[in-house]
Amino acid sequence: MKNRKCRIVLIFWGLAAVVGLATAEPSLAQNLPAIIVEEGSVARQEVIAMGRDLVIAGEAMSDVVSINGSTRVEGRVGGDVIVLGGDALLSEAARVEGDVFVLGGRLEAAPGARIEGRSVSYPTVSSAWLTLMEGPSLGLSAWSPVVLGAKLALMAAWLALTLLLFATSGRQLLETSESVQASPGRNFVTGVAGVLAMLLTALFFSAFAAAIVGIPLLILVVLLALMLKLWGMVSVFHATGHWLISRLLKKRALPLNCALVGLLVLGAIKLVPWVGTWTWTVATFIGVGSTLTTKFGRREPWFDLEVPDRPGSPVRF
Repeated sequence: MKNRKCRIVLIFWGLAAVVGLATAEPSLAQNLPAIIVEEGSVARQEVIAMGRDLVIAGEAMSDVVSINGSTRVEGRVGGDVIVLGGDALLSEAARVEGDVFVLGGRLEAAPGARIEGRSVSYPTVSSAWLTLMEGPSLGLSAWSPVVLGAKLALMAAWLALTLLLFATSGRQLLETSESVQASPGRNFVTGVAGVLAMLLTALFFSAFAAAIVGIPLLILVVLLALMLKLWGMVSVFHATGHWLISRLLKKRALPLNCALVGLLVLGAIKLVPWVGTWTWTVATFIGVGSTLTTKFGRREPWFDLEVPDRPGSPVRF
């Protein structure tokens, strides 16, 4: 089981690298074959496509996510359909038991298609935010001294944050790191859904109640997203370093040392044009998802309500 989880982690980093290389050559990215769940096939886990189209002709029992590509549903999806930077196309035989969210693209459902949840589409939203870049290039070359200096300064800031969080909340960070290692795919989808929910909330209130709560809520959304990313990325640093040291070097190291190794590796990847951007995008979504899943490492329910007919019995969500 542990070997399988390690392979999943490698697949995700490999996926990020492949997408980054494909994005570097637009013509190559356009010619990449779509990921297809054939008719009669069943995908029991999350189906994720990055930088290419996705076709569900069979059955997807969990969520379906497409980033920088379109999704066509001709079969059944047991979870949500999330498309960022592409279109969602549902044929007449499509069945979606969850919600359909589309940002930066259009939603087209043929007559006969069934969506049991909500349908939300913001075609005018720019897809530029999808890369989650950590510093503007200002139109300069990726190897420009200004760009390299900005990236190195960010790495120094990440180093300071890593030291601070491990000094104050090391145990909680390790809990989140365990979630990163155990379920990277599920955390990735959770992170995408979490970022999407925050964006939709900000867009909704900015459009309908901007003068009242739009700007304050937008500030809160940005602060929450920043907190989720900072905590999640430090956890990803530790998970990456722990895997490299324990699996490749066959050694044991202190948690802080693992985090520093992970930071150095991901920092080096970040210097590579396109590959670094997509790798950090994948890592960000995984980190945000694991932070939401573990509630900043506390593994407590987000809500705790009392059952009216049984005083003192909490209902946890």
